Amino acid sequence: MTDRQELHTALDALLEPERFKDYCPNGLQVEGQMEVRKIVSGVTASLALIEAAIAAQADTILVHHGLFWRGQDGRVTGWMRRRLGLLLAHNINLFAYHLPLDAHLEFGNNAQLGQRLGFQPTGRFGEQDLGWMGITDFADAQSLSNWTEMVLKRPVVLIPGRTTALRRVAWCSGGAQGYFEAAIAGGADAFITGEISEPQMHLARESGVAYLACGHHATERYGAPAVAAHMASRFGLQHDFIDIDNPA
Repeated sequence: MTDRQELHTALDALLEPERFKDYCPNGLQVEGQMEVRKIVSGVTASLALIEAAIAAQADTILVHHGLFWRGQDGRVTGWMRRRLGLLLAHNINLFAYHLPLDAHLEFGNNAQLGQRLGFQPTGRFGEQDLGWMGITDFADAQSLSNWTEMVLKRPVVLIPGRTTALRRVAWCSGGAQGYFEAAIAGGADAFITGEISEPQMHLARESGVAYLACGHHATERYGAPAVAAHMASRFGLQHDFIDIDNPA
């Protein structure tokens, strides 16, 4: 057991949100009860996750995608009213860390994704050093795509690039299609992220660098539970990861 402020301090010390220019408030987004005994982690603070956390008798939720974003309508109506109303009614703390959770060198989404895919990290690239570069060994892009589909358990959109062996791979979880040009400039043979937009298909074909879109949700399932498990071990808390399925 710990208290909300002690947990908040520990999370901020670990993830260092002050280092990032982000699109949302990082840290405690909704204040619930002071005493923390059980954390539920998940990707997004959706209604389904909040309801599942209530059913699991959690007092705290830790997510990557919180409730509040820069430029959104600030009125508490509709879906926001339902989500926020449940959190307040059940006195549940909501912690959300966006870019800090992508970037952490051990528990972050990119570190955890690279670890599961078996990449050997060699460096960082892109804005705020969120992209990762590493060493891999696949005969071709299709082999890498097959492996990624097996690990993440979801279909991959593959633009194969050149039909040669892959030695250098770049990756950045979530909606990081804008990092593709930096990955190409950094000498990557393949780039893995969550989403693809229209221009990336042409860039992949013209550059010969393979592009794999593996799902925003699928590539960001690992950071929040890794951090929550670390905090649960440190403070003697219960922890459940609840994965609300999302094909996007």
